[in-house]
Amino acid sequence: MNSSGRLDSWSHALSKHLITVALGCLINGTNGVFVYTYFRGQVFQRDPRYVLYIHLVINDMIMLSLSVALQILTYTVPLGFAPCCIVLLFLVTTNNPLSLAGMALERYIAVCRPLHHVHICTVRRAHVVIALTWVVSFGSTFINIIMVLTTQPLSVFSRNVICYQSNVFHAPHYKVILFSFVFLTVVVTYVKVLHAARAASGSSQASARKARNTIALHGIQLLIYMLSFLSPIINIILIGMWPHKRTNILFTSFLFVNVFPRLLSPLIYGVRDQLFSSHVRLHLCSRCSKPAGGFQRCKISNNHHT
Repeated sequence: MNSSGRLDSWSHALSKHLITVALGCLINGTNGVFVYTYFRGQVFQRDPRYVLYIHLVINDMIMLSLSVALQILTYTVPLGFAPCCIVLLFLVTTNNPLSLAGMALERYIAVCRPLHHVHICTVRRAHVVIALTWVVSFGSTFINIIMVLTTQPLSVFSRNVICYQSNVFHAPHYKVILFSFVFLTVVVTYVKVLHAARAASGSSQASARKARNTIALHGIQLLIYMLSFLSPIINIILIGMWPHKRTNILFTSFLFVNVFPRLLSPLIYGVRDQLFSSHVRLHLCSRCSKPAGGFQRCKISNNHHT
C-alpha cells in the first residue's frame, strides 16, 4: 500500500484515487466477464481445470477490491491496529501462489499421466484443493497475528497505524517457504511436460506444447507475484535515489504489485483458451446485439473462428 498518502496534496490524492478506482473497476469488470461465462457454461463447471482457474480469477477480484479499498483508506482514514489486523487477515491471505501450483500439477497430470487424469483430477478434488489453499493461507495469517499478540505490548492495539503488512506483521519466513515450494513445483512440472512434449507426436505433441507454455506463463505470473515480497526493498532503493518523488514511487509500486498483476489470469487462460474465449465472445455478442438475429449471427461467427 502507499504508506504516505497524507503527504500528497488534495488534488494529487484525488487523482490517485481516481486512477486506482478506474483501473480496479476495469480489471474487475474484465475478470467478471470470465466469471459470468464460467457460471453460464456447464462444460466449464465439469472440468477441474476451469474450476481451479475461476477460483484464481475470483481470488484476484477479492484481493484487488480489498487493495483498492485499503489504498483509499490509507489516504483518508487512519486505522487502529486491531482493525488493520482484521483487514490484513483477508488481504494477505492471497492463495494465488498455491493455486498456481495446483494448476501446474493438473496440467502435468493431463500431459504426463493422461490415462490417470480423469480419475485423479476430478471436480470434487479440485474443490478440496481450493479448500486446502484457503486453510493454509488463513492458518499462516493467524500465526502472524498470534506472534503479534505474544511479542507486542497491549498498548499497540490502541494506536493508529498505516495499514501496511510490514508495519504489522514481521515474519517473512512463510512467504519464503511458500514461494520456494510453488517455484519448485512450477519448475519440476515444466521440465516434465517439456520432456513429454519432445517425446510425443501429432496431436499429443501439440497438447503437451500448449501445456508447457501455460506452465511457463504460470512461472512468469509467480515471479510477478513475488514483487510483493521484493517491493519494500525496491521502494527503499528508489526513494533513496529520488526522495522528492517518494509518494509517486510508492503509488507506482502499488499499481505494479497489487493492481496490474490481477489482469494476468484472464490473459493466460481466458484469452489463450479457444473454448473459453469463444464462449466469452458469444456472451458479449448476445448482450450487444438484438435478441432476434444478432445472437444467431454471433454464434455462427464464433463457430467459424473455432
